[in-house]
Amino acid sequence: MLNNFADQRFLILGAGVTGSAVANSLRSRGGLVTITDDNAQDALRPKTINLANFDAVVISPGWRQDHPLVAQVLSSNLHILNEIDLAWQIRSELAPQQKWLALTGTNGKTTTVEMVAKILQTAGLKAVACGNVGDTVIEAVDRENAYDYLVLELSSFQLHWAKQAQFVSAAILNIADDHLDWHGTFDAYADAKFSILERADIAILNADDEQVVLRANRFTSRKVFFSLDTPAPGEIGVVEELLVDRAFVADPLEAAMICELKDITPTVPHNVSNALAAAALARTVDVSHEHIQKALQEFKPGRHRIETVYESNSVSWINDSKATNPHASSASLMSHLSVVWIAGGLAKGADMSSLVQRCKGRIKAAILIGADRQLIEDALQEHAPDIPRFLVDAPADYARGGDSNSLMEAVVSQAAKLVAPGDTVLMAPACASMDQFISYADRGDRFAAAVRKVVAYE
Repeated sequence: MLNNFADQRFLILGAGVTGSAVANSLRSRGGLVTITDDNAQDALRPKTINLANFDAVVISPGWRQDHPLVAQVLSSNLHILNEIDLAWQIRSELAPQQKWLALTGTNGKTTTVEMVAKILQTAGLKAVACGNVGDTVIEAVDRENAYDYLVLELSSFQLHWAKQAQFVSAAILNIADDHLDWHGTFDAYADAKFSILERADIAILNADDEQVVLRANRFTSRKVFFSLDTPAPGEIGVVEELLVDRAFVADPLEAAMICELKDITPTVPHNVSNALAAAALARTVDVSHEHIQKALQEFKPGRHRIETVYESNSVSWINDSKATNPHASSASLMSHLSVVWIAGGLAKGADMSSLVQRCKGRIKAAILIGADRQLIEDALQEHAPDIPRFLVDAPADYARGGDSNSLMEAVVSQAAKLVAPGDTVLMAPACASMDQFISYADRGDRFAAAVRKVVAYE
């Protein structure tokens, strides 16, 4: 641990959002900062770096362990730091009373941390969601008027490197195949996620997720499980049309109402599960059930997550571009009865077979795009050969990030030929976006624009 940043020579791996925020913070404390990146024009190339010129290295989340420079750093005697632990050290300096709540999982993280922040704010607490949403953690900490609570959305990449930060409570929403191209194995990915519990006083865990239940056994934190079923004493769950708390009550033989199912929008199973996790995290810092209910009634998910962009003739067009892995896509597909499914992109090493096997009864037709669309095509051919499949290539005038939206307009035009009243056109790609789009948000925006042009004629 470095207690004094002044005049220390820092090498930051990564010139993106995290690396830039770390650089600004260290420079403001007198640190001497050099940034290296494979792609950024204003950063040194990794192959030109001499580690002997530095006292410490800050590794940004996306940098793989097998990157040559990371491998050199790991075999060196340099201090190895990361944004989360640096933010924790700065918190100790600026706001030692500040409390951190954290959350991870394969899907639902952003929605849930935003729910938690909304709940705490509704209770009159000075709180903000940060990490993989909003400001970086170091930006949220490094401010004159300190927050009382930070609600951190943490990825497996961030958790892989973080070792110091402590949490009042930490939630794990779910665990499914994702980022296997980075972690190498599912066990390594899951281990990174579960490391969050090593430094949490209270663990909030999804009892409906088999992997979560299985892997939580080895941790000694107080465990509070949530599920869509009737809760046992010490749990949070659902009873008929109510979300109920039997964990944070004076008498666990009794149950306190958190809210009604109708208070949650959209009222689909995975979003109800998100609300249960958010409520449990809020209860760990004594927020009342009444404030939780009021916040959930007012909360609306962010864009690109189960976002209805158009409805007409009993057909819904839904943008779930944030469904960037099979687990998220499956949850989306299972929320609708008859789906024209738009999917494809970068699969990140994920297998598509279990997704197709689970959801094939909901898929009317599939429209496939992107670099790894053949993985989905193969899974459909093997497990649901009767489902019509349409592979849409990028038109000649389409370029990633360019002005033309001809790719998504071709996709939407194909979908419009297939729908009938009662159908849902659902873009839940099960893949990352960067092969053909700038980001999942760019993909979602282009889908919405194409629907407006081709279907709504705006």
